[in-house]
Order: sequence, then structure tokens, then C-alpha cells
Amino acid sequence: MSGHSKWANIKRKKGANDAIRGAMTTKISREITIAVKMGGSDPAGNMRLKLALSKAKSNNVTKDNINRAIQKGLGASDTSNYEEINYEGYGPGGVAILLDILTDNRNRTAANIRHIFAKHGGNLGENGCVAWMFKKKAVFVVDKETFDDEDALMEIVMDAGAEDFESADDVFEITAAPEDFNAIESALAEKGIETASAEITQVPDTTVTLQGDDAEKMQKLLDALDEDDDVQNVYGNYEFAE
Repeated sequence: MSGHSKWANIKRKKGANDAIRGAMTTKISREITIAVKMGGSDPAGNMRLKLALSKAKSNNVTKDNINRAIQKGLGASDTSNYEEINYEGYGPGGVAILLDILTDNRNRTAANIRHIFAKHGGNLGENGCVAWMFKKKAVFVVDKETFDDEDALMEIVMDAGAEDFESADDVFEITAAPEDFNAIESALAEKGIETASAEITQVPDTTVTLQGDDAEKMQKLLDALDEDDDVQNVYGNYEFAE
């Protein structure tokens, strides 16, 4: 999930139930396979694979699962014809939601997603209804337990092209244009600074704070979308009240 705080969503995923963790492994493995089929197995020359491997790392996908996904892409043993689709809609409290879909059956997926939205207080919208509220950004998260020198980190990433730098409770969050992903990643690696997450994602211009019934409904909607194998990524402009 991608709400306002990337680290909050990473922690939510790590604490997810077995069904969600299993679905996340399936989705990431599929993304790795598709990336290898499209661009080869060298992440240095395949940005899509690099991002998929980064996501695998932050979600604790095992090396065995990663290697199987790579081999499947190299051997083209999976003959399914996957199609990439984007859905847009609204969640509880008027939250704007974007979905990245990877499916081998468009009709099945459309019915499933429509049902999930309706069941949890949301509804699908037309293409373009909420996409204008988001901008594609490169986002890096550095855990303060692994590197806590704020001034040094800020200097490193700003010199590499970062647009924004924030210090949250236990992490630093770095935002940049997608085309500066490699430069920032290289700058961090050169200094031996590990990232808890490194991704290109959709960042909302503004956020909606949810509490009470709307917050509970939104959490259930997010969990249901996480459990659906066809939903690769979910982006929303929500924040949960403390």
C-alpha cells in the first residue's frame, strides 16, 4: 500500500496476516517473472526487475522464491498471457485509490475488484477520475537504526538529486523524480547506507485523514485488495488518525 507515510505501510505489510503475506509473495514473484521476460535477468539494465527485487527484499520474499521467479521468466515456462490494467476509484471517506493490475482474465478481475470496492464502502470510477491527484515519484526509506546521521544523509541524497527529505519517527523518507532513482540508489550504496524500501510509486498531492468507521472500512478494503492476486499495487491519498 502507498499512503502518505511509506514506512507506515511497510510496517503494516510486515504485520499482515498469512493470506496477505502469501498473496504479496505471489504478486512480487509474478512481477519478477514478467520483468525478466520483458527485459532480461540483469537488474542493472532492467529497471522493472530492479524495482521488483527491491520490493521482494522489503517484503522478505525468500531467495528461493526469487530465483524460481527469475528462472520462470528466463525459461518462459509460464505461458499465461498477462495484461496490465489500471483501475481508479474511491474508498470510504472519499479517499482516492489507484490500482495497478496484472491479470490473465480481464473480466474475472473487473468483477472481483468491483465486488471488493462495493463490499467495503467504495466504488470504481472512470479512467482519469483520481489519477490527477497523484504524481509518480521515487521514494527511499532509511531506518534510523541503520543510519542516524540526518545531516549527512540529507547532504548525500540532495547532492544526488532528491526533491524532498523528511525525518519521521524512526525513519528518513527521501523523495525524488523517477529519473533520479538510479543516482540516489548509487549514492546511498556508495556510502554503505541500506534502505528499508526503495520504489517508484504514486504520491498523492494531498491526503484525507480517516478515523472511526471510515478508518475501519478503509483498512478492510486495503486488506481485501492485498489478498487479491491480480492487484499488484494500491495507491491511496489516505492517512489514519493517531
